[in-house]
Amino acid sequence: MAIRRLLIAVTFSLSMLLYVDRIAISTAKAPITAEFAMSDTAFGWILSAFALGYALFQTPAGMFADRYGPRVVIAAIVSLWSLFTALTGLTWSLISLLLSRFLFGAAEAGAYPGIARAFYAWLPVGERGLAQGINFSGSRLGAAFALPAIAWLITRFGWRTSFFILGGAGLLWASAWLIWFRNTPEEHSSVSAAERKIIMNGRASASNPPNKQGPRIRFADISRSPSVWIAMGQYFASNFTFFFCLTWLFPYLQRTYNLQAVQAGFMASAPLLAGAVGNWTGGWIVDTIYRAEKWRLSRQLPGILGFLLAASGLLASLRFHDPVLAVLCLSIAVFGADMTLPPSWAFCIDIGRGNAGAVSGTMNMAGNLGSFVTSLAFPYLLALTGSTAPFFIAGAFLNLIGAWLWSRADPAKAIVPH
Repeated sequence: MAIRRLLIAVTFSLSMLLYVDRIAISTAKAPITAEFAMSDTAFGWILSAFALGYALFQTPAGMFADRYGPRVVIAAIVSLWSLFTALTGLTWSLISLLLSRFLFGAAEAGAYPGIARAFYAWLPVGERGLAQGINFSGSRLGAAFALPAIAWLITRFGWRTSFFILGGAGLLWASAWLIWFRNTPEEHSSVSAAERKIIMNGRASASNPPNKQGPRIRFADISRSPSVWIAMGQYFASNFTFFFCLTWLFPYLQRTYNLQAVQAGFMASAPLLAGAVGNWTGGWIVDTIYRAEKWRLSRQLPGILGFLLAASGLLASLRFHDPVLAVLCLSIAVFGADMTLPPSWAFCIDIGRGNAGAVSGTMNMAGNLGSFVTSLAFPYLLALTGSTAPFFIAGAFLNLIGAWLWSRADPAKAIVPH
C-alpha cells in the first residue's frame, strides 16, 4: 500500500477523533445545564468559547506547523486537546467550563492546518482534492457516530467520566502518530523510490520543496492577499451553516419533538452523514476537473454548486414542521456546505504552498468566527423573535455570498512572501 494513501487514512482517523471530542459537549447539554442550573444562552457561551479559542489560534498554529513540521506539532496538539477534554470532566461552574472549552478550542486549532502542511509535502496536486474530502468526511462521520454513542456513554457512565475516557483515547492516538509519521516522504523509510518520484513530480512548487526552509510568510503577506480574503469569506459562510449541526441541532430536536437522547442523536446524525458524502463528492469533482487541466474551474465549480445547495436546503427547511422532513432539508444544506471544503483547503495549499499551514489556518480562523457567531446567533435570535426562521434566512444569505466569492477565486495567484 502506498504510504501516502495510508497517511490519508490516518488523518481521516484524526478528523474523526477531533469531532468526537468536539461534539461531546453538545450531547452532554442536558446533564450539564441541569447540574449547573444553566440557561440556553449561557450554554451558547460555552459553545462559543470553544469556537473563539479555535479561531484565534489557527494562524499561529499553522505557522508552527510550517516551521517545525506537522509530526511534532500535530502530536502536541492532540495531546493538549485530549488533556483539556479530560479536564472538562473536572469543571465545577460556568466560569470553569468557559475556560476549559476555550483552552480545548485553542489546543485543537492547529490540527487541520497541520494536516494541510502534511498534504503539501506528501501528496501531488492532482490527489489533494479527494484527500481533503476523505479527511473532512472523517469529521462528519466522527460527529455522526458520537451523537448516539456519547449519549449512550453519558447514560451509562455519566458526563464527567465520558470526558475522561475521550481524553485517554486522544493521548493514545498522539503517541502512535509520533512513532509512525515523518514530515516528508524522503524521511520515511517505508516510502519506495517510485512513490517518492510520484510525489516530488506532482508538487506545486519545485522551488520550495517541503524538506527545505523556504521564505517564511508573515501575517502582513497573508492579509494583503485578495485570495486569502476570498477563502476567509466563503469559509465563514460554510461554518455558519455546518456548526449549527454540531451545537444546537441535537438539543433543538430533543426539546422540540420530545425525543429521547439516543433518538435525537440518530436524527441529528443524518446531516453529518450527508456532509461526509458532500466532502467525497466535492473532492472527486476537484480532482476530476483538475485532471482535465482546468485548475481554476476545479476549485470554483464545487464551491459554487455547494453553496447554492446549502442556501436552498436552509430555506426549504422553513416550510416543514415534521422532524424527518426538516432534518432532510438540513441534510441537503450540509451536503452542499461540505462540498465546498475540499476546494477550500486545496485552494489554500495552492496559494500557500510551503506556507500552507499559515494560509489554511487563517481561512479556518475566519470560518470558526462563523462558528462563534452561530453558537450565539441561534439562541439569541430564537429568544428575540420566538422563531428559528431569521437564523436560517441569515445562513442562506451568507451561502449566496459564498457562491459569489468562489466566482472570483483564482488558485494561480500564490502568495509571495516579502
